[in-house]
Amino acid sequence: MTTPLKSDALLAVEGLGIQVGGKRLLRDIGFSLRPGEALTLVGESGAGKSLLAQAIMGNLPPALQAMGQITLDGATTRAQDAAARRALWGRKLALLPQEPSLALNPLARVAPQLAEVYRLLHQQRPSAASAQAEQVLGAAGLGGAGSHYPWQLSGGMAQRAVAAITLAGGAPVLMVDEPTKGLDAHWRGRMVELFQGVLKAGGCLLTITHDMQVAQALGGQVIVLRHGQAVEQGDIHTVAAAPQHAFTRQLLQADPAHWLPFAEPSLGEPVVQAHGISKAYGAQKLFAPLDLELRSGERIAVQGPSGTGKSTLGNVLLGLVAPDTGRVERSARLRPHAFQKLYQDPVGSFAPHIGLAQSLRDAARLHRCDWKAVQQRLAQLRVPEDLLARRPDQVSGGELQRIALARVLVAQPALLFADEPTSRLDPITQQEAIQVLMGAVQETGAALMLVTHDPHLAAAVGTRTLDFAQG
Repeated sequence: MTTPLKSDALLAVEGLGIQVGGKRLLRDIGFSLRPGEALTLVGESGAGKSLLAQAIMGNLPPALQAMGQITLDGATTRAQDAAARRALWGRKLALLPQEPSLALNPLARVAPQLAEVYRLLHQQRPSAASAQAEQVLGAAGLGGAGSHYPWQLSGGMAQRAVAAITLAGGAPVLMVDEPTKGLDAHWRGRMVELFQGVLKAGGCLLTITHDMQVAQALGGQVIVLRHGQAVEQGDIHTVAAAPQHAFTRQLLQADPAHWLPFAEPSLGEPVVQAHGISKAYGAQKLFAPLDLELRSGERIAVQGPSGTGKSTLGNVLLGLVAPDTGRVERSARLRPHAFQKLYQDPVGSFAPHIGLAQSLRDAARLHRCDWKAVQQRLAQLRVPEDLLARRPDQVSGGELQRIALARVLVAQPALLFADEPTSRLDPITQQEAIQVLMGAVQETGAALMLVTHDPHLAAAVGTRTLDFAQG
C-alpha cells in the first residue's frame, strides 16, 4: 500500500518490503509524514511492525533483506542502503526500542547514560550535561534513580529512562515501539504528552502500539498490519469509530474492556503465606509490613504505580529475594519448581545464545513433560514451530512472550507469578494467551498472581485485588 510522497515530508516510505530467504515478512508499505504529523502502526504480534522501524533505522538483522525507498528530511535512499541512515541516528532519526533492557548499558548508571547524549550530541560541558540529566530524570519521576544501574529499575522505570534518553537528542523523526507497556495510567498519559510535544515542536512521530487509546490520543493516521500487509489505513479516529476490515473490528472487540469475568474458582490449601514482610532498596521503601495468604485456585490481581514494588513482592514470595522483615512460608508438600515466575521482560528470561527449541526441550526434560504436550501448548498460543529454530533476539517481543508462557506452563506450577504477561501482545493474541493461562490454572488448581496496569484485565481475571496505590 503506497502513498504519494509529500514534498515537505520529514519521513516518507515507498514500497517498503522485508524478506528472509524467499519468505516475505512485510510487503509494499507506504506512508509520508510532514512536520507535526503522527502515524500509528497496530496489528497482530509478529506482523512486522518492529521490523519496519528497524528497516527505517537501517538496523535489520543481516539475514533480512529490505526493499523499497526511504526519504529522510529530503534525502532518498534505497531501503537496503542502511549506512546512510545510520549516520543520522540521534540527530535526525531516533528510535525508542521495544525492549528497554536491550537499550540501556547494564554496566553504567542511568544518569551518566542520559548525560552522555547532552555531552556528545549537544556539546554541553560535563557539569551542565549532568545537571540537565538529573533535571530530566526528576521530571520523569526518576529523581532518585539516576544513580541506579538499569537492572535495579522496574520495567516501567526502565521504560521511562529509555524514553528520556531517546528524546534527549531532539531528533525531528521519532519512532517509538510499544512506548507505554509496563506503565500505569499516570505515566502513560505523561508519555503521550512528551510525544505530543515532539509534534508541536515540528517533528513527526511513528508509533507502534497495541493500545488504541494511546493511538487515538496521538491522533493522525493509522495503519493496521496483518501477516505483513496493510489491511486498513486512514485517519485514526475514523478507523476506530467505523473499522472497514474484519481484522480491525476483531482487534477492537478483543480489548479487555469487553471481556466477561472468568468463573470463580474453588479454593484449596494455602500455597504460600507471608507474615509481616517488608522490602526496601536504600531509602526507598517498597512495601510496609504485609501479611498475605494465597490458596490453591486463587487469583490475585496486583496493581499500582510503576516502581512501587509489585515485581519485588513476587520475587519475595517465590524466594528469589529475601524480605527485610518477616517470613514467607511455602507449602512443604510442593516441590521447589512448583513456584514459577513469568517475567515482564521475556528477553531477559532466555539464554541469548541458545535456540528457543533447546530452551523448551531443556524445560520439558527437567519437568518430565512430553514434547507433544509442549507442541500442543504452542499451537494453542499460535506460535509457529519453525520459530523455535531461532534465538530469542530473532523473534518479536510478542512472539517471545508467548513462547515464555508455553515454557513456564511446562513446569505445571502450583503458584505462578505472572508479571505483565501480555504487555507485548496485541488484543486478540492477549485474549487467546489469557485463555490458555486461565485454562492451565483452572485445570491444575494453581494459584495465580497477575501484575497488570489494565483495570479491565484485572477485573476479568482476579478474584481479589492487591492495590499498591492504596499502600
